[in-house]
Amino acid sequence: MVKKVRQNKLIQQILRFGVVGGIAFLIDYISLIICKEVFGLNVLLSAAIAFTISVIFNYILSVKWVFDVNKEKSEKRNFILFIIFSIIGLILTEIIMWFGTDILKIHYLIVKIIATGIVMVFNFITRKMFLE
Repeated sequence: MVKKVRQNKLIQQILRFGVVGGIAFLIDYISLIICKEVFGLNVLLSAAIAFTISVIFNYILSVKWVFDVNKEKSEKRNFILFIIFSIIGLILTEIIMWFGTDILKIHYLIVKIIATGIVMVFNFITRKMFLE
């Protein structure tokens, strides 16, 4: 019975993470397009700005709705860990964006989808391990 409850909780958490991640992806993707196409910024700078905007949104909803943040750990500690893992996610995104666009010559919007998928898995695992 306890195992079933844990499985249901994990499934619910993954679904919520997916909803938050989907919205954060839209914010990220649209911000990327605006930075690149409207403001004419470099693709890597555009990706960094877009990623940062979406991380702020993602943090707020992840803490309030997705993860059972460990109340015994300080909010400051949780925020610092979230930022550290987000920076790692940004670095992964930038490496993938650079490699995909500059080396493989794939359109930046396609590369962004690939980068988002990889970083999303990294984000879930690290947040699950360190925030709960």
